[in-house]
Amino acid sequence: MNPSIAKKVLILLGPTGVGKTGVSILLATALNTEIISADSMQIYRYMDIGTAKPSAEERGRVKHHMIDIVDPWETYSTGKYINNVVPVIDELYRKGNIPIIVGGTGLYVKAMTRGIFSGPSADWSLREELLSLEDEGKGTLYNFLKGLDPDTASKITFNDKRRIIRALEVCLKSDSSMSEMQRMMTKPLPYEFIKIGLHRDRKELYMLIEQRVDEMISKGLVEEVKTVISLIRDRGNRRNGETEKKRITGSPSLRFPVSPLPCMQAIGYKEISLYINGKISLEEATGLIKRGTKRYAKRQFTWFRKEEGIQWVDITGIYERNEIFHLVLDILGFQEG
Repeated sequence: MNPSIAKKVLILLGPTGVGKTGVSILLATALNTEIISADSMQIYRYMDIGTAKPSAEERGRVKHHMIDIVDPWETYSTGKYINNVVPVIDELYRKGNIPIIVGGTGLYVKAMTRGIFSGPSADWSLREELLSLEDEGKGTLYNFLKGLDPDTASKITFNDKRRIIRALEVCLKSDSSMSEMQRMMTKPLPYEFIKIGLHRDRKELYMLIEQRVDEMISKGLVEEVKTVISLIRDRGNRRNGETEKKRITGSPSLRFPVSPLPCMQAIGYKEISLYINGKISLEEATGLIKRGTKRYAKRQFTWFRKEEGIQWVDITGIYERNEIFHLVLDILGFQEG
């Protein structure tokens, strides 16, 4: 291994839509290495357009890790991410490469670099949705929690609706179970993190976000969401069929709710779901996606401002990825070739 890269990890971060993907491909190519995604929604299979995954051509040029690793009906957590990403980093070291982590999920970055995170704030819209599910079938939420976080469910009584909803809120908003958060490591991973952040003027970023959302719709986001919902429901029906054979008479049947699943909380998927269900028009859904994405980008900026040691690159007015790539190279002190 080259001593100069031993235990170093390069993190390219920034808000959604800022232009990380194109630059990361050039960077990985120049450094002859591979990319590790730090995006909590790109982990899901079948969800390509709405999560803005690297294209097949880009993934053909540079190997990507931590993309398409779980199905939409499955849950994933920050703890699992850390457990899965460490072997990838170590394998790249063994090959003599410096790992490049790319993404905008602040919780993943924080867990790697600081190891400490707190629970999400209250989401009243999600809580109302969960309450409506419970109203349709008593015991639905408790059974759902048992599937997501059995350790926490075992410590909560069947009728303690408030604690059940909070535990579910933690699972769905942070991609980590309540029990896992309580025993989560409090030390950063043992690497030297080099953090580069891409930053644009907010108005410019919002313009790019609007353009990208329009492109997602034109590329078939609606059909993608329909496919994901169909896959989830098919899986739920098969699971319900299996549990029905074992169900105790009089006990609440296990329902497999679609909307509260973590994957369906992704911006774009929940709004298009409302359109598919006839609750809003496609134009309204598109507007909500744009608004939600802008708000998410703002939250990302707030999150990353708390992350120490980020070297920010202002790329306002720069749209050519090769030019941004060279700005990043200058900061890193690497020589191309």
